[in-house]
Amino acid sequence: MKQSRQENIIYSVVWGLLFAAPLLSLYVRSISDDSDAPFRWAEVLFVWQRFAVYLVLFLIHNFLLAPLFFARQEGQLNRRAAYFSIMVLILSVFTFYQCSHRSEMRGPKPPMERFDHHEPPRFDKPAHGFEDKDMPRRHRLDDAPPPIMGEHDIMAIILLVLMFAANLGVKSYYRGLEDRKRLERLEHENLEQQLEYLRYQINPHFFMNTLNNIHALVDIDPEQAKETILELSKMMRFVLYEGNKQGVPLSRELEFIRHYMALMQLRYTDKVHIDLNLPDEVPDRQIPPLILVTFIENAFKHGVSYQHDSFVEVKVTVANNELQFTCRNSKADKPNEEKGGVGLSNVRKRLNLLYGTSYALRINNAEDYSVELNIPLS
Repeated sequence: MKQSRQENIIYSVVWGLLFAAPLLSLYVRSISDDSDAPFRWAEVLFVWQRFAVYLVLFLIHNFLLAPLFFARQEGQLNRRAAYFSIMVLILSVFTFYQCSHRSEMRGPKPPMERFDHHEPPRFDKPAHGFEDKDMPRRHRLDDAPPPIMGEHDIMAIILLVLMFAANLGVKSYYRGLEDRKRLERLEHENLEQQLEYLRYQINPHFFMNTLNNIHALVDIDPEQAKETILELSKMMRFVLYEGNKQGVPLSRELEFIRHYMALMQLRYTDKVHIDLNLPDEVPDRQIPPLILVTFIENAFKHGVSYQHDSFVEVKVTVANNELQFTCRNSKADKPNEEKGGVGLSNVRKRLNLLYGTSYALRINNAEDYSVELNIPLS
């Protein structure tokens, strides 16, 4: 299991402070005493010896046992069972070591516990007229056998367990951070793949409709067909060089819409009223490419009739760093249905992936068909 640099820094700082604590304690004691007492290295070495035992156990747990607890491969339950078994063994050995070296672990007697006055007399033998039960209580307690596990032993074991638990807690925290970062990277890569897939779907759909327009104009008006090819070349340049980007300048996107509407204007007769209202000046902002033209394609495909009067109205306004797009069209009795279209579903997917909940899309399918889209500009 990979260990982060911040995690190692935390461990180093904590253990450094622990080993520096006895030095600081003796220094503070030496400057507070009136007498010129020597610096007692024996006490420091004794404390360091005790800390060294905990440090060795911590290193074993951190680098060897904790990876078993956090194992994700096959046999995770077996690894965790091995972890708890080894932990029980370590605690048992530590308990035995703690209890068998109890006298050594008391260390040198601190100066404040050394008294200059005489201790009360001890009664090694019962005096005349006194029975054993009348001896001082302190004498009888000193002669009693020591308990198997004392208070200091229990505190040492609890401290060891808390140290292991803290080690697991820190590792769990940083492991969660790494998991979240990895999930964010996967979501970002998945987002890019989905957007790329949607772009490749939209582009053939657009060119299929445009080529159908050119095919219809070749027999009707060859000159207009030539103009249409020029318009198409400009749009192809935009799609090839700008369509695969995350965002394009808003001015380039609106210019693409102008070319597209001009191409569609050449195809239809005066029975189809086409109105395009775009701002003359736009701010230097970015917008996802080819996201507005899909609504316009949908309007021509479903709203234009060759037998009756029909209309397509497109309006774009920019205010307060927000683009407001409106597209209205009449309903044809027999709409120009074409197979292979991706329609509005891909647009919704792109908007959800790019903007989440920060955009507004309203579709009204009453007497006329209208689309209103509000997206923030970056």
